Amino acid sequence: MLNSPRDGYEPVNGRGGLPLGLKPTAPLPPAEWLVSASPVPYPMALAEMDARVAAIAAGRAPELVWLLEHPPLYTAGTSAKPDELIEARFPVFSAGRGGQFTYHGPGQRVAYVMLDLKRRVPDLRRLVAALEEWMIRTLSAFAVSGERREDRIGVWVPRPDRGAGHEDKIAAIGIRVRRWISLHGVALNVAPDLGHFSGIVPCGISAPSYGVTSLKDLGVSASMAEVDAVLRREFEALFGATTPARPEPAYAVGSMENSSPG
Repeated sequence: MLNSPRDGYEPVNGRGGLPLGLKPTAPLPPAEWLVSASPVPYPMALAEMDARVAAIAAGRAPELVWLLEHPPLYTAGTSAKPDELIEARFPVFSAGRGGQFTYHGPGQRVAYVMLDLKRRVPDLRRLVAALEEWMIRTLSAFAVSGERREDRIGVWVPRPDRGAGHEDKIAAIGIRVRRWISLHGVALNVAPDLGHFSGIVPCGISAPSYGVTSLKDLGVSASMAEVDAVLRREFEALFGATTPARPEPAYAVGSMENSSPG
């Protein structure tokens, strides 16, 4: 078992043989499910995650899965190196999560996952493996074969059409844990402008045989609503029940709306 880090995590190996899923091991209300109506500024997202995590830890709010898009921007994780920012084409934010530089923008489904690991399994390897499995199962619903790699966090798609050994990242994962409540989560490329990744070394991986891709790049025409519906179904299979988020949270005003995809 890993200790709860204060500023993120280092990549953890040995995830492939872990039990799948992270359902509660103690009584826990269903996690709330919330989807943004419009792009959310990154500083607002950080502040709202902080507030929600504090409320979960204090027993004042249930867990939350928050799906959103951001305006085009780059974020720097705790392991980011200055030379991996090639060109600051968009605003750059310090994220506080594990990992290196990544890009967020329209057409990318970001899922911030605020879970009480004390009442699930307080193990970061299990959390990372469960998030990867969530993405793998979601991709499978669209006939895309996503795979995990022991030496690289995230979900990858082999691209033999681009050369032997070539594979592209389609889903990035970066997490932080505070008082065993998780922050941040996953970013799934549905139909972003892949050219926007050129301003950074994505996730610190510069080998020419590794790139980035998306559902659209792979020839899959799927709306964000269709992706969201599958995300919710596969999340519940791995993590347990969800319920539409209450409309009262202050941070929902003007930036978010409830969503209950069928």
